[in-house]
Amino acid sequence: MSYRVFNVLFICTANSARSIMAEAILNQLGAGRYRAYSAGSQPAGRVNPYAVELLQRNRFRTDSLRSKNWEEFATPDAPAMDFVLTVCDNAAGEVCPVWPGQPMSAHWGVPDPAAAQGTEEEKQRAFSDAFITLNRRITIFLALPFDKLDKLSLQTELHRIGSEKG
Repeated sequence: MSYRVFNVLFICTANSARSIMAEAILNQLGAGRYRAYSAGSQPAGRVNPYAVELLQRNRFRTDSLRSKNWEEFATPDAPAMDFVLTVCDNAAGEVCPVWPGQPMSAHWGVPDPAAAQGTEEEKQRAFSDAFITLNRRITIFLALPFDKLDKLSLQTELHRIGSEKG
């Protein structure tokens, strides 16, 4: 039986932590039904080491993760996106490029773990909290009955997922 693979782009400002974690989580949990990507409006140029360590500790693949600009996904030869989800507070107010095919979009804001101050333990806790929130939202997203939802209902569900607290 063949099925459609959905392309999902997670956007964050620096593309170093939250969007990177979301990309890794969806690619693994989506088991081939989803192809996740991540990008940033002002990419840091590197993946945050706390994010890499957390993903690896939870047995998520990190070998292909890299910080990249969202313009990479706005070119004619880029994969067509079915969903574009912003995962940081700054990205929600930024002007996003026009995505070919008018993908469904929603804001799934998560506090920036890279901005956490304090001890090593407090910084690791911030990353863990972001990971737990993203993992939970992505798990809910994966459980949606796509074949039974019309476009408006699906858009409503995407917004509902983003508004739930981690």
